[in-house]
Amino acid sequence: MSEEKDGTRTDETYCLIDAARPPKADGPPYAECVLCREPTEYPESYKGVTLCPVCEWQEAQRTACSG
Repeated sequence: MSEEKDGTRTDETYCLIDAARPPKADGPPYAECVLCREPTEYPESYKGVTLCPVCEWQEAQRTACSG
C-alpha cells in the first residue's frame, strides 16, 4: 500500500487475496473438509487445505474486506 506524506492512499489495491483453489472432482472419492470433516467438492487426492461449501463460505465471510 502506497501512502502520500499526508497519509492518503495513492493506490486502490487492497483485498488482493489470491487464494488458489483446488480442482473440482469429477466424482467420488471426495476430500474431507479440514474444519468439519464433511465431503468437499474436491478430489481426495488433492494435497492441501480443502473446505466444504459451507465452511468455504463462512471463511470467505470471515476474511472479507470491509469498507
